[in-house]
Amino acid sequence: MRRIFQYSFFVLAVTTNLNAQQKNEKPNIIVILADDLGFSDLGSFGSEINTPNLDKLANEGLKFTQFYNSGRCCPSRAALLTGLYPHQAGVGDMVQDKGSPAYQGFLSEHSVTIAQLLKTAGYNTIVSGKWHVGLVPSALAHNRGFDKSFTMQNNGSSYFNSEPIYNDGRKVTFLLNGKPVVRQDTSKYLTQAITDFAIKSLDEIKSEPNPFFLYLTYNAPHWPIQALPEDITKYKGKYLKGWEKLRAERFLKQKQLGIIKKEWQLSEKYDQVPDWDKLTSSEKDFWDMRMAIYAAMIDRMDHEIGNILTKLKELKKDKNTIILFVSDNGGSGDTVKDWDYVTQKNGPQGTVNSIDSYYPPWGNVSNTPLKLFKKNTHEGGIATPFIAWYPKMIKAGTVSDHIGHVIDIMPTCLDIAGVEYPKDFSSKNLMPLEGNSLLKIFKNQSAPEHQALFWEHEGSRAIRKGDWKLVAEINQPWELYNLKSDRSETKNIASQQPEKVKELEKEFLQWANKVGVVDWNTIK
Repeated sequence: MRRIFQYSFFVLAVTTNLNAQQKNEKPNIIVILADDLGFSDLGSFGSEINTPNLDKLANEGLKFTQFYNSGRCCPSRAALLTGLYPHQAGVGDMVQDKGSPAYQGFLSEHSVTIAQLLKTAGYNTIVSGKWHVGLVPSALAHNRGFDKSFTMQNNGSSYFNSEPIYNDGRKVTFLLNGKPVVRQDTSKYLTQAITDFAIKSLDEIKSEPNPFFLYLTYNAPHWPIQALPEDITKYKGKYLKGWEKLRAERFLKQKQLGIIKKEWQLSEKYDQVPDWDKLTSSEKDFWDMRMAIYAAMIDRMDHEIGNILTKLKELKKDKNTIILFVSDNGGSGDTVKDWDYVTQKNGPQGTVNSIDSYYPPWGNVSNTPLKLFKKNTHEGGIATPFIAWYPKMIKAGTVSDHIGHVIDIMPTCLDIAGVEYPKDFSSKNLMPLEGNSLLKIFKNQSAPEHQALFWEHEGSRAIRKGDWKLVAEINQPWELYNLKSDRSETKNIASQQPEKVKELEKEFLQWANKVGVVDWNTIK
C-alpha cells in the first residue's frame, strides 16, 4: 500500500512539475517583414489581393491601424532589429557610408539585435531573407546573434537567380550561415527559397526544448516585379478597371473593416498619375499586367506564410508561437525604367528577362487612402499594416488604434521572453531603448503612448505628437496636420497654427541633434 502511495505521489509530482514547466514555457516568436508592401495591400486592410493566411492571422489576432515604419528598407530593418531610431543604430540612410556615425551604413557597435539578446535566454535563432543592414563583418547576421541564416545582403535581387540587377558594378550577395552562395536554379522562386530555408531550420531544431526566434524577411513585393506564371494568371485582367476605381473600392472596404475612420478623406490622386480613361487599350493592358505581377508577388508570399503555419502545426509549435507581421515602408513610387544604373531587361513582363517596377500610379493605390510613397515621411511612406497573432493572449478580431512603431518590436520580444535590455553588451555600452513593449496592448490593457515619434530620411522629415503631425519633404516648408480628423493629410493647417508649428519644429530639431541627423544637402 505504501509503495502504491509513493508511486502515485511520484506520478503526481512529475505531472505537476511538467505542467508547471509548460505553464512557464517561453513562447516561440516569429517576426515576418514584407518589403515595399503598402498600407492597403492585404485583404484584411482593404485589398482585393488574395491573402487568406495573413487575413486569418488578422481575424484571429490583432490589427494595428496606426503603426509605423521608418520609411525605407535599411532604416526600418535597423530600427526593428535594435529598438533604436535608425540613426542611432548607424543606418540613417542606406548601406553606403555617408561620413557620419548616424549614416555609416551598418549596425553600430552600440546597438544589439533581438537575436543577440534572445540567445541569452536560450532561444534558437533563425533568419531567412533580406538582411540589408550593412556589408561589414560586424553587421552580418551570423555575427549578430543568428544561429542559422540565409540572407540577401542587397536591397533587391532577381527572384529567379543571382544575376545583378544593377549595371554599376554592384553584385547581389547571398550568404548561407555567413558563407557566399550563388542562386542558379531559375525554377526556385526567391520567396519559396526563403520559406524553404526557414522550414528546414525549424525541422532541424524540432526536438530541442528551447524556444525559437524566426526573423522571416521576404523581399516581396520589392521590384523587380517578377512572379510565377501561375500566380500572374490569377490577376491578369483584374486591373483593367483602373487605378481611380480601385482606390475608391479599397477606400470603401477599409471603412467597412474599421481600418480607417468614416470621416477621413481619400487623399488626392498623385499628380503624376494619368486619367485611366484617357489611356489606349494597349496602354491599359500594359498597366494591368504590371499590377497583376505585383499582386501575384503578394499572393505567393501569403501562400508561403501559409506553409510556415502548416509546419508550425505539424511540429506542434502553433499553440505557443506568437507571430508579428509588418512592412518596412509604404508602397513604392520607384520608376526603374528611368534609372540608368539599373540593368534594363525588356523581355516578357514578370519573367526573369524583365526588370521593372509598378510605378506611382499603382503605388498610389497600395497606400490608399494615404499620401505619397516609400522614402517620404508623409503617411503613405511610413504607415504599415501590422498584425499580431497569439491566441493564448490576443483576443480574436481585435483592432487597435494604438500608435506604434517598428522600434517597439525589440522591447516587445524581450518582454515576451522575460529578458531585460542591458546597459552594455560584449563590453560595449548600448544606446538606451527608444521603443515601448506592446505586450499590454496584446492583452487588451491600456499602455503608455509614445511621447512623440520622429522620422528623417534623405531630408524628408516628420514628428508625430499625439494627434499632431508636422511633416516636410526635402527643401520644402513644414506642413501641419491633425491626424485625428485627417489621417490622409488632406488639409494642411500650418498657416492657421504657427505656434504649433514652432513648438513641434523645436522638438524635432532637439531629436535630430540627439540622434545625429545631418542636413541632407551637405552629405549627398
